[in-house]
Amino acid sequence: MNFLFLNSASRGWGGNEKSIVLAAENLSGKHHVVFAYRKEEIGDHTGLLKYRLPFLFEGDLYTIAKLAAIVRRHGIDVIIPSKRKDYAIAGIVSRICGIRNILWLGALRTPQNTLSGRLIYRTLADGIIVNARQIKEGLVMSGFIPADRVRVVYNGIDTKELDRIVPAGTRHPGTGMVVTAVGRLDKNKNHELLLRGFARFLSMQPCINANLEILGEGSERANLERLIRELGLDGRARLRGFVGNPYPELAKSDVFAMTSESEGLSIALLEAMYLGNAPVSTFAGGGVTEIISDGINGHLFKYGDETALASIFLKLYLEPDYRRQIGEAAHKSVAEKYSAARIEQQIVNFCRETIAKQPR
Repeated sequence: MNFLFLNSASRGWGGNEKSIVLAAENLSGKHHVVFAYRKEEIGDHTGLLKYRLPFLFEGDLYTIAKLAAIVRRHGIDVIIPSKRKDYAIAGIVSRICGIRNILWLGALRTPQNTLSGRLIYRTLADGIIVNARQIKEGLVMSGFIPADRVRVVYNGIDTKELDRIVPAGTRHPGTGMVVTAVGRLDKNKNHELLLRGFARFLSMQPCINANLEILGEGSERANLERLIRELGLDGRARLRGFVGNPYPELAKSDVFAMTSESEGLSIALLEAMYLGNAPVSTFAGGGVTEIISDGINGHLFKYGDETALASIFLKLYLEPDYRRQIGEAAHKSVAEKYSAARIEQQIVNFCRETIAKQPR
């Protein structure tokens, strides 16, 4: 099959961009894949055949015309857009060219039953790929998106690359504990909650040997720097900025923390779990509960509850053997469910079913 993937992200490289590029690259082993993007920061992350386009707005006629030409030049069968702006553009292009438009939706979102909502998610879309059952349930709740048009395909991860960084069985907990978080410094990721929970954890017992590393950049940096000073976390919590390759950091980490208000199924979370981190996360309103079983391969807590977060950190710190057990269970659960080959086949199957079901 021939695929065209779209990503018009303007805020930089993030989890959604990473997942769509990985899916496209995995498919390229057996299929012809083309990638269209807006920012060089996104395009620089892949060696696929690619085109940079403006993606100015939903009705950008220049981008639509260029994409239609790309579809015809490469005999594209399926177009897969991954941002809301892309959804409308891809829908128009698919109808012009007589191909399928399958949306890639990586966050919990219930579309409004409005003219624009029905147009983008039903009329102009032939199918929707989501990475969590809860996201599918949210779409079906809209009342106008049939369940059979939505397919849950879990995010794949590059296990070969991760195995190269940390071969299985080489992780050993030390006397201290390193907690790592990865993500944009924005309100949704709520690193403020993480910092407050970490500070409360340090105050629970004297002489706790633990550090917090936050990898990412964003608009909340100044506020978080101020909070670190207010909480007396200088030297204990660091804002590392954007890290192009976080794997070596995750390989040295003991605990991965995710304090988001809302998430789909975080690629960074899956990678950290595969690398043996004990995951600690809010329920996050997405696919977290589909991979983390509380107390078995990770810990979950209610969003905003910094006391619960601190208590989980303390347990993991005081019981390194338990922490290692949780990390090993996390690795096993991700290795079994999120291999790239399995994800690639699920995407192809859904696309073929969609083409067979809705001939043009």
